[in-house]
Formats: sequence, C-alpha cells, structure tokens
Amino acid sequence: MEEKGGPHTASTLEDTPETIVSTCSINNCGGRCVIRAHVKDGTVVRLSTDESVEPPLTPQMRACIRGRGYRKMLYHPDRLKYPMKRVGKRGEGKFERISWEEAIETIASQMKRIGETYGPASRYVNYASGQSWGLFSGRNMARKLLAMTGGYLNYRNDYSSGAANIATPYTYGTNNSGSSFDSLLHTRYMILWGQNPAEMINSTPYMHFLREAKKRGAKIIVIDPRYTDTSVGFADEWIPILPTTDNAMMDAMAYVIVTENLYDKKFVDRHCLGFDSGQMPEGVPGKESLKSYLLGEKDGVAKTPEWAEKICGVPAAKIKEVARDYATAKPAALMQGWGPQRHAYGEQVIRGGAQLASLTGNVGKLGGWAAGTGYWSRSGVVYPITFENPVKASIPCFLWTQAVERGTELTPEDGLEGVDKLDSNIKMIFNIAGNMLVNQHSDINKTTKMLEDENKVEFIVVSDIFMTPSAKFADILLPGTTFFERWDIGVPWCYGDYVVFGGKAIEPLYECRNEYDVFADIAAHFGLKEEFTGGKTMLDWVKVSIDRTREEMDPDFPSFEEFSQKGIYQFSFEEPLVGFKDQVEGKIPFETPSGKIELFSKALWDMNKHDEIPALGKYVPAWEGPEDPLKEKYPLQLISWHYKRRCHSTHDNNPWLEEAAKQEMWLNPEDAKARGIKDGDRAKVFNDRGEIYIDVKVTAKIMPGVAGIPQGAWFTPDQTGIDQRGSVNVLTAQRPTSLAKANPQLTNLVDVKKA
Repeated sequence: MEEKGGPHTASTLEDTPETIVSTCSINNCGGRCVIRAHVKDGTVVRLSTDESVEPPLTPQMRACIRGRGYRKMLYHPDRLKYPMKRVGKRGEGKFERISWEEAIETIASQMKRIGETYGPASRYVNYASGQSWGLFSGRNMARKLLAMTGGYLNYRNDYSSGAANIATPYTYGTNNSGSSFDSLLHTRYMILWGQNPAEMINSTPYMHFLREAKKRGAKIIVIDPRYTDTSVGFADEWIPILPTTDNAMMDAMAYVIVTENLYDKKFVDRHCLGFDSGQMPEGVPGKESLKSYLLGEKDGVAKTPEWAEKICGVPAAKIKEVARDYATAKPAALMQGWGPQRHAYGEQVIRGGAQLASLTGNVGKLGGWAAGTGYWSRSGVVYPITFENPVKASIPCFLWTQAVERGTELTPEDGLEGVDKLDSNIKMIFNIAGNMLVNQHSDINKTTKMLEDENKVEFIVVSDIFMTPSAKFADILLPGTTFFERWDIGVPWCYGDYVVFGGKAIEPLYECRNEYDVFADIAAHFGLKEEFTGGKTMLDWVKVSIDRTREEMDPDFPSFEEFSQKGIYQFSFEEPLVGFKDQVEGKIPFETPSGKIELFSKALWDMNKHDEIPALGKYVPAWEGPEDPLKEKYPLQLISWHYKRRCHSTHDNNPWLEEAAKQEMWLNPEDAKARGIKDGDRAKVFNDRGEIYIDVKVTAKIMPGVAGIPQGAWFTPDQTGIDQRGSVNVLTAQRPTSLAKANPQLTNLVDVKKA
C-alpha cells in the first residue's frame, strides 16, 4: 500500500486534467532556472523548463541536467518521511519514529537548557545551504528563533569564496568588482582563470553571454589544471597549470607587462597605490613596491616567465604570449573562478588577478573586468523576514570545529570577532538543509570523531530530505520539504538581473514540513509564535516581498498574479553595469583607505606577517603544494571540482544523474602508468588524514602530477570506516587560509595505488 502523501500511480492519472506550476530550485546553485511542474491530482508527473523566445539580452533560463532530474529527488523512495530521534550511538544512523509534538518539545527544552547552562553563544546554526537558498532559508528560521530567545554564536564568510571575500576589499574596498554579463559583448580577449561555468552554473544566463561574446570575435583562454567542459565548449586555448601556483604565473605576466612597457602608465599613475617607489604609503620602504618585487630588487629573484615555469608548469613562452595578448587586447577581461582561491594562500590568487587587471587598465572599462571576487548586483527582491542577534561574537564559518573543540581558547588572532573571548564552546548545533556537518567540511575522519563525543556537542538538530552523512549525526532528525512543496522566490547568487517565482506545486509528502512552520511551533513553547511569524504564512511573506519590491525597488516589478503566471522577472537597464566605472571616471573614490586601487595594502603591511600575509598579491609557496617536502611521500596534488551531476552534495543519490556522470577520479596517463593503473580500475587514494576508494578515469584532460576527484560524493564508509564512494573531504585539511581563515580544500598531497 502506498504511504500517505506519496505519488499516485500512472493508471490513476490517465484522464486527470493537468495544471502547470512555475517554480524554481533554491538549492545552492548559482543558476536560478525556470522549472515548470506538470501536476495531475496532486502529483508532479513531469517537468519542463523555460521556452520563451531568446532575445540577445534576455536569454532563456533553461534547466541543466540537475534541474531536469528533480522529480527523482522529489519522489525518491529514501525521502525522510517523519520525525525521528536517535537511539544508537551518535553517527551510527539508528533512529526511531516519533511524533512532531515530541520532536518540537525536545528541541525547545534543549534550546532552553543549553542556553541557560552555557550561555547563548553555546548555540550555533551551522553553515549550510542545501534546499534552502531563498526567502525562507532554513538556517535563518533557526537563527531568528535563537535570536528571539537569547542569541547564538554568529558565523561569517562562506566556504565558496571565503579567501576572495576578504582579499578583494584590500585591493578595491569592496567585493563588487564584477560587471554585468552583457558587458562581455564588448570584450576582445577573455581569460577564465579557474572558472568553469559550464558545469557549476555561476548564473544561468552567463554561458549565453559567453557564446555571444565568442560570436562577436572574443578570444577565450581557460587556465585550469583540467580540460573542463568550459574549455571544451568555449575556449580557443586551454593552459594547464599546477594547483596552488597561479600567482607564479600572474607574477611572471606582470613582469612581462611592466618590463616590456605594456602597462597602462596613465591609469596606474592616476588610480593605483604601490606600483613603484614613488607610490608607496608613508613609512614603507620603496623596495616593497610591486615593481621592485617583480624585478627582484629586494630578494634578488626577478619574477621572469622562466622563474615561473619551474613552479607552475606553464612554459615561459606561453606565459609571455598570454601576458602580451592580455595587455594589448583592448578591452580584455580576466575573470577569476573561486576554485584557485580555495587553497592555503588563496587570498594571493585574488589580489594577483586584480593587479593584472589594474596594470592593464581594464578596471572600470566597458568590456574589461576588474577580477577579484567578481560580485555584481543591481537588482533583487526585498527580504522581509528580519531579526537581530543580541550575541555579537562571530567566527569564520570554516572554524566551527575549532569552536567545538576549543571555543573558549579562541582569540581575535584566530578569527574571533565581536568579543575577546567566548564563554563556552559550541554545545548545540542546528544543521538545517545542509551536508556541511560531515560531508562538505574538511577532514571527515577528524570531524566525525569529534561529533561522536556527546560531551562536546550535547545536542544536534538536523532537518533534511534524505539520510545524508550529516543527518546520521542528528539527535533529532526532521523531514524537510523540497521546493515543490512550498512557496518561495529564487534569487541568483551574486550576479544576475532576474528573479524566479517559486510556486508551490504540491502539498508536502508524508509528514514532511518546511522549517518556517517547524520553528514557528518551537517558538510557541516560548510564547513567541505570533512574534516569530508576524501572523503570516509563507505565502503571505512571498506576497509581502513582491509588494515591497514594487514599492521600494522597482515599480515595474510584476504583481503576485503576474509573477506566478510568467514564472520569472528580468530587470531591464539602458546600458551594461561596469564595475568601478564611476571611480575610474573620477566621480567617486575607491572604498579603500587611500581612495585608490591598493596594489600595496598598508593595512596588510601593518599586520607584520609579511611571509604569509604579504602586502602585495604575490606567489607564496603553499603547504601541501608542489614545493612542500611532503611531496616526497605524497607526490600527487589533489583537487576537486563542482560536478555537473551534483550541486555540491545534492543529487548524489539521484540515479539518473549517476548515469549522466559517475563518481570517478581523473588521473593523467603518465601517473596512471607509473602506478600500473588502467582506465576503469579501482584505486585507493590516501594521505595521513585517511583513505578512500574510487574508480579511475585515465585521461589526458588533467595535467601530470595532479589527481582530480569531483566534490560532493556522500561519505560511505564500510565496516572498517573506510569510504567506498570517493568522498574527497576524507583527504582534505582543516588548516585554514592565513588571512581569511577560510576553506583550503584544494590544497592536498596524496598518493594513489591500484586497489
């Protein structure tokens, strides 16, 4: 017999009329595509996507293979169906069914007990995104209620662009260093440095504009250790580079541009600080300038292409060619992906890219690009659900495991902000719609051992739609909803002139509930339900957001009825957005202390950690990089990437997407031959942190000396605790980046043996 709320059989739907509901995935994907759910008698029977006409500046918002596979997620037999409590050891995955009343009562009482015993900063909502990247982010529902009941320990920054978010403002004063995608229609030369939009979908319309730019004559270069789908589909040339060494190539390019007098002297003189000895901040020696560094005036090492070739593996002649082309093609766009900054000194990659854009005068120019983090925004919707946390203490999100182990020992030197000292370690964790608790955080073996100790974190609440590796560590496990089962509005990551309507297609299956309603019921135990909800449902809040957006941001924004029918609204503008255009035209200063582009940062200089946190963006050899002595023991550099069949770890259990792209490690033929490994063989990948087993794809699409494993595979240990799925974070380190205290997960040395 079919469970209550489950999908109907095909025979019961044959003559049932069909309705089409326009909705939108709110997974943590940069794309926000239009998904149309075809519903018969309360069942989603098929999906379609955007079929609108495609004018040049308003491209279709069509779903990729992930979007096409959402029915398999919605009706997967392994959906969590009812609340449960742990009955075995934590992490063992043994649970028993309980009522919603018991689940809510237990959570409320533990919130109260832990807050009163250890203080509000002992309560923490883990960084996560999963199924909740919209108005009703589950983590924000948890944080709002915690804020109303005394507060919680804040986190800041993110895993995706953590080093970039801190580094870019030291050059430009802001992370909004990007331009709108239509500006690329005016570029002549484009470098996609570690950027792979064809797989990770930075923003749904981005690839449309790449195609249009290419049609209009732009030359596209991809610099990446892998021959990616972006390389296949867009690149005129792929330049492989060793992971963690990007700044060596950047330094050498800058050397060529400066010594061959290809730099934009007028731009540098007017807008930059720190280029040469005459541009240095007061009290800083002239030999600390960018030009002096490139020429080797202080350390005796000129940063020539020949110097860089020995480090990064890119031939000196190719470095010279790219440098000259980038400097002389006007305008040119250097666009940085976030993969290269997820390494030990990832801040340097971001500042190095911004230096090249500045030297060539491509900042603030139509068809240029300022590099750096690359955010841009000129549109969006009003987020009406707000709250303020009375606890001011915050940690970098990547350091949450340290806050569990030694929270009271953390200092501002470790990244603690808002207070000088915490009163307690983290004792309670809400992990809402995310797999960061275990699967997506570094060093899974170390993390799981910590979480198994109930004297450390005393209570863990997880809400999700599947029994993920993180969900197995819950004390109370709640069945959440998919985007088909609730109202919402989808907004792209950090760039995109559009928003997508999130229509509710069906009622929640089984006993599943969205976190907004769950935390409203928990609030009732504190006498705060009315204050928590404002007397509004999720649908009410969507309508409030639409009305306020019309009133406060865009009078042309559609009404609820219009928005729900069309499914998408694309904002229109008379001209492209060009990052820093007003600054370069002299209308306003840059938001840096000097008001200029700070190639040299006095703020970084004053930290007096010049070896690890230099004032210039420059090459710093990474731990577990190609110059680390550990390479003798573990000779391969291991990277990971956002796979086209997953959104982080979402969809790893989707059988259709497993057919589209299986979980396998890429290994160059040279490295495979040296280990007696053939295509399709199973291999053990290992370092001092652990070992995993995975099938091997032997391919020349990855450079020698590098192994690549798609990130996001669910940690699947056997009886001995060894992963059999290829979950890359068994092998990654918890040591953060130097400045941002951010995610270093692409800095790893490993070895591989045939299984």
